[in-house]
Amino acid sequence: MTAQKLDVQYVTLHGHRRAFVRTGSGPALLLLHGLGCDHTTWEPVIRQLARNHTVIAPDLLGHGRSAKPRADYSLGGYANGMRDLLTLLGIDRATVVGHSFGGGVAMQFAYQFPERTERMILVASGGFGPEVTPAIRALTTPGADPALGVLTLPGVRHLATAALRALAGTGQTWARDLDEVADIVDTFKDPAARAAIRHVTRAVVDWRGQVVTMSDRAYLTEAVPVCVIWGRNDMVIPVRHANTAAALAPGSRVEVLANCGHFPHKDHPERFVRIVQGFMGSTQPAVYDRAVFRDLLARGGEIDVQSSLAGKAPIAPLRALETDPQVGQALA
Repeated sequence: MTAQKLDVQYVTLHGHRRAFVRTGSGPALLLLHGLGCDHTTWEPVIRQLARNHTVIAPDLLGHGRSAKPRADYSLGGYANGMRDLLTLLGIDRATVVGHSFGGGVAMQFAYQFPERTERMILVASGGFGPEVTPAIRALTTPGADPALGVLTLPGVRHLATAALRALAGTGQTWARDLDEVADIVDTFKDPAARAAIRHVTRAVVDWRGQVVTMSDRAYLTEAVPVCVIWGRNDMVIPVRHANTAAALAPGSRVEVLANCGHFPHKDHPERFVRIVQGFMGSTQPAVYDRAVFRDLLARGGEIDVQSSLAGKAPIAPLRALETDPQVGQALA
């Protein structure tokens, strides 16, 4: 039996239409998708999470059914948009869950609005180091625009997406996420979507990789419970960034899933939900205290992040939800 489609709702913020799904009841979970995706990336887990939580899954500006204007596509701009969406929906505080680029938005949201952040769950998140797949770096180069124009011609696009899905079906580890890439490529048929993706990418990535990093502000997570979830076979952002997350936020819970790529919530939805529910049940939501936050900022000014990370060996073992003989070893 096919699951009933989730109802998509719309609001207008600052003159632009924003699409989102809202379902369930209980403490709020804000689910933020990655680059080129939309709320449907969360479909494998939304219904289970909604049994105990109010789930808000928006299409970020420039993505999915939301407007794709010439606008501010910075992390700060996205964080502001999420604050305003939650305000319109009458939600004061939420646990923010961010996947890939959405993880960067989640971190920026927590930094800008600590009084509205109960927890952070970062899923194969950007912001932990410069490394990122060459395909994303390529989007920032001068030749990307004409190349995307050719790729999105009807015949070429159909062949490209069919080839990507066929490769994904081979079961090869390196091809695991290519069906998701095919879905993203298919959205590029919309010129406005292509322009938005270029703006988003260039705000956080250049030819050398990720530009925006949380390393200089990670000490602020001391006041917020953090869970980091990664797939061991992630070909988009290396799983070793989970080590960086553990080093930058020593109190965080880090989960590395075996036989899993860049989309843990789609590769292993049942495991993903158990991790989220276990983390929510075992932690208390952060309570914003201006004096504590001021003290963290003052102490943070004395931290030399680069020196503290330099030369550190990989952290091991990282916790895994289920037995995996490799997870007990240091991440390469």
